Amino acid sequence: MKYFARLVLLVGFLALAPGAFGQSTGYTFFVRQVQMPTEAGWDITVNQTGSQLSPLAINPFGARFELWAVKSSPLTSFLLDTTYVNSYVPVANVQIQTDRPYYVSITVSGLSSDPAAPEAAKSVKLLRHAQAYTPNGDGSAVNRSLATLVSQGSLSQNGFRVLQYEVNAVPGGDRTKVRGEERFSVFSLADYGAPESQLNSQFLQIWPMSEASVAGISPTSVIKGIAPDVTISLTDLYPESVTHAQVYPGPPALDTVGTIVPGASLVVSGTVPRNEQFFLKNWDAAIPTDGQWTLEILTTTPFGVDRLAATTFTVDRAIKVNGAVTSAD
Repeated sequence: MKYFARLVLLVGFLALAPGAFGQSTGYTFFVRQVQMPTEAGWDITVNQTGSQLSPLAINPFGARFELWAVKSSPLTSFLLDTTYVNSYVPVANVQIQTDRPYYVSITVSGLSSDPAAPEAAKSVKLLRHAQAYTPNGDGSAVNRSLATLVSQGSLSQNGFRVLQYEVNAVPGGDRTKVRGEERFSVFSLADYGAPESQLNSQFLQIWPMSEASVAGISPTSVIKGIAPDVTISLTDLYPESVTHAQVYPGPPALDTVGTIVPGASLVVSGTVPRNEQFFLKNWDAAIPTDGQWTLEILTTTPFGVDRLAATTFTVDRAIKVNGAVTSAD
């Protein structure tokens, strides 16, 4: 299983950081300030980057700030991040390193060591949620209130810590084909009139393993003339990947550098998987000699190079003439 982290825009007293949403046209950004304990809200449109004063004074119970992106067509709203501000609320930061295994780094500051301080000033809560997307879903319309709480714990000391996870917790039977997300959030504790509030959160998306199938050629194929047309079907190509078909003499061998078949290369940009097809036509120049050959499909992702499929075939274009020579006196 592979992991792909989507960066979330951060709010810090209305200081906005540029991210993937800001790179696309058709988005409007606004910050919603929610006053506690009444939860009365006030919205203000903001630029992709910059800072400004909050529209309302923060009362003694604190306020929650929400950063939203609104897409004009189709009309869709995305909650990008939230943060809570109060007189003695701690500060937390969550970062995810997407690798195998993957790591979650958490930095907490501002916790009080005074035994007489309120619990909300001495401790924060760490939550881990997991949620599966619908088949072929990309997470754009997911209802995160339906996510499953995988685990929770308390952090009562300031400092930096790293958590390691070997396997994701997204629900699904076939672990190679699950798609969904995991979210790691740090929350303040409820305190007097102020409810439990999110201090920081990050999530990573989990996509299915890519697959490829080859039609039109097989290990029993013998090419005696023109190479046949071949169809290569590609499923769940990984975001930010490059996939190509190559050929080389001999049986399949990992890490072999072969000849890329003309027209059989594809770059997948964006943040969600794609299904595609290659059509190999007029590719005789890539297999110039007789013998056994391998057709191999490789994909290069941020995590390395993977073989999706490989098949052998035989080239036998030699012209053989059977005859007899006679003479007559």
